[in-house]
Amino acid sequence: MAASLRNLSRYVVPAATVAGAVVAWELASRVLRIPRFIMPAPSEIAVEAWEWRYRFIGHSWVTLYETLGGFALSIAVGVPLAVIIVHSPLLRRIIYPMILMLQSVPKVAIAPILLLWVGYGLKSGIVVAATVAFFPIVISTAAGLQSVDRDLLELTRSLDAGSLKVFAKVRIPWAMPHIFSGLKVAITLAVIGAIVAEFIGADTGLGYLILTNSGAMKTSAVFFVLLILSLLGIALFYMVEAIERAVCPWYLNDEEKADRLS
Repeated sequence: MAASLRNLSRYVVPAATVAGAVVAWELASRVLRIPRFIMPAPSEIAVEAWEWRYRFIGHSWVTLYETLGGFALSIAVGVPLAVIIVHSPLLRRIIYPMILMLQSVPKVAIAPILLLWVGYGLKSGIVVAATVAFFPIVISTAAGLQSVDRDLLELTRSLDAGSLKVFAKVRIPWAMPHIFSGLKVAITLAVIGAIVAEFIGADTGLGYLILTNSGAMKTSAVFFVLLILSLLGIALFYMVEAIERAVCPWYLNDEEKADRLS
């Protein structure tokens, strides 16, 4: 019973908070008579969204495609790179400074160069999204692979287990929670990377909609696009978390353990 109430409050409290904020926003917009081009009321945003719903759907699919493509590319590059960093001290000293240098450069600054290299369109969005997202994957994966208990590694050596078997049976399972922590950060960063690419050069996508509607002073449409981006990021985050629960059923946080015991 206590666990059920806890689960219910986990969803009811945030939903009630959001609903209260929307109602307060609507009342403030009407009472203070804030100009629509500065801060539209939620009702005005809803009307604008309904009128342009089909256009929003098409552009949302473009941004989603770029985000997932960049996320997949960041995994394909970041995880092997982390494995190399962990297993080769020499390559770690060579690769780490390059990764840090790339991470330190603002992505808005390098996005135009990447667009020139790969061209405009979906490919550029995928590449920029991957560039933004791969850093937390590399760092979290490397940290997870290096965090394996030393006594456990000594035990595997005493049993004459091969390096590949130790990697597959010990290091990877041990590192999974760290890897998924990096993936949950990376998926939200991939959304940002896709929008940055669309800001620089695109004729489709939610970033393109933000630019065109802000230039036309359609603030209601801009606010709705921002809402779509927020929901997209939340949905993708919980998608990765659901995969984590399926892949790592042994890994539970303290709150989940308390729910199971109660």
